[in-house]
Amino acid sequence: MAIVTSQAELQFVVITPHSSSDATHQIQRSSVSTIVARRLKESSTAILTKFHAGYFRVSLSLGGQALLWKTLMGPTDDTSSLRITLHMFHPRAFTLLWSFAFLTLVLLSVLYLLRCLFYFKMVKEEFLHHIGVNYLFAPSISWLLLLQSAPFFTPNNHSYPVLWWIFAVPVVVLDVKIYGQWFTKGKKLLSAVANPTSQLSVIGNLVGAQAAANMGWKESAICLFSLGMAHYLVLFVTLYQRLPGTDRLPTMLRPAFFLFFAAPSTASLAWQSISGAFDTASKMLFFLSLFLFMSLVCRPTLFKRSMRSFNVAWWAYSFPLSVLALASTEYAEEVKGGLARLLMLVLLAFSVLVAIGLILFTLLNSKMLLPQNDDPTASHLASHLPEVSGQRKSATTTSTVQTNNKTSV
Repeated sequence: MAIVTSQAELQFVVITPHSSSDATHQIQRSSVSTIVARRLKESSTAILTKFHAGYFRVSLSLGGQALLWKTLMGPTDDTSSLRITLHMFHPRAFTLLWSFAFLTLVLLSVLYLLRCLFYFKMVKEEFLHHIGVNYLFAPSISWLLLLQSAPFFTPNNHSYPVLWWIFAVPVVVLDVKIYGQWFTKGKKLLSAVANPTSQLSVIGNLVGAQAAANMGWKESAICLFSLGMAHYLVLFVTLYQRLPGTDRLPTMLRPAFFLFFAAPSTASLAWQSISGAFDTASKMLFFLSLFLFMSLVCRPTLFKRSMRSFNVAWWAYSFPLSVLALASTEYAEEVKGGLARLLMLVLLAFSVLVAIGLILFTLLNSKMLLPQNDDPTASHLASHLPEVSGQRKSATTTSTVQTNNKTSV
């Protein structure tokens, strides 16, 4: 009996270390999985809280480039050597560009939808912000640009009108909300909140008008065109006078000044689609945009401070240059003169080089894409949320868990 007892005791001693080690490994695995889950949650929270509609500057730029190259590679009456050379580009290159723009816009749209679902208070604050509200037009503009430049279907396709309604309705809804408060008893006056980004509302109406005209919906196109131009006249005069309060644009957002010539360039293209020719009205709008472009280019010191460090606001340079180059292309095709073709070549090269440079800067500085503390829009939108403080608490908890695990090991 004594021997049996000793064997039982010996057997008990051998089994106990294995069971305790298994329990220890199980605890360590659960703690590691908990840490990984918390880190994923913290990273997703950081992305969604710092992400805002201003990131759609990227999709605006890529959509403008896609529409530009579709026009250059499309049918034309211009028999110049430049247009013949441009037609030598393989269609797959354009398809690749459009696909890249499409995937980028889908990613941005998904992130913003998640932001609306989980951080609706921040979206509401963005709507109340005098700069952030204007970039709410950017998603619709981007989708309308890709709709017009899509290589897979034409305006005669049955899905084209459906998609146009989906992308144009948000523009009209924002028009009713924003435009309505300018001439009624709204809390905000145009002279107090107007800034260069306010022209995105004009561009949204004009791009929608151009897409409607391509389908043959002339009445809808004229409706959106009239809404955009009526607001543009008032907005342009307000910004041109530089009334007190209209210069509330932070230094790092000064690339948005390029929207000054983006609006008349887009209006020139929209009226061409409505009238069917690049007539006198389109030429007048194109010359206005060209004058505003030269006025900004001759003042490089205006953008010196905003170019000190890379940020997503740099993408505001590309879209205006794309639509200006596109307008110069239509002007050169109408005039068929040597000077017009030279102007088209210069603006086209400038637009492409800026777009390529921004893509390279973004790839090399991908860690700087999320706004830092000096981003005026992001800091205003994230200042009221308790999730930010909660994120700090979770980070502190994670470090405590890691310390306890190291001690236990």
